[in-house]
Amino acid sequence: MYPFYEQRHKTVRFHAGLRDARPRVDNEAAMAYDEDLANRIRELIADEPGVVEQKMFGGLAFLIGGHMSVSASGRGGLLLRVPPEQTEALLAKPHAEPFEMRGKAMDGWLRVEAEGITTKRQLERWVSRGVAYARSLPPKKK
Repeated sequence: MYPFYEQRHKTVRFHAGLRDARPRVDNEAAMAYDEDLANRIRELIADEPGVVEQKMFGGLAFLIGGHMSVSASGRGGLLLRVPPEQTEALLAKPHAEPFEMRGKAMDGWLRVEAEGITTKRQLERWVSRGVAYARSLPPKKK
C-alpha cells in the first residue's frame, strides 16, 4: 500500500512507483474505525471460513477470498460490497449512500450510516449481503 505521513494534521499519501510523484493531501485526518462495530461484525461472521481482517480505506475490512465484503468504516458506519447491478436499488434503502472514491460514486460499493445498523438485525442484513457477494467472486491468487 501507500506509506502515510502525518503533516500538520493532514494525511499525505505518496504514490509509489511514480517517477515524479506528487503527494495527495486529504484535509480531513482519518478517524479511527468503530471498534464496537468491528466486534459486532466479527460476531456475525464468526462461522465464515477464510475471513481475513485488514486495515483499508481508513477502517477495518473483512476479506473473503481476498475480496472485501464489509468494513467498519473510518468515517463511521459500514462500507460494503454488493453486486454492481443492485447498487441503485440498494441506495433506495434507508441510511444507504453511495461510496465515492476521488469524487466518483462506485457501483458495487455502499456506505451505510451508523443510524442504519444500530440493531443486530439491521447490521446482519447488510453484512450478509457483503459476505454473499464476496463469496460469489473467484478467490484472488496470492
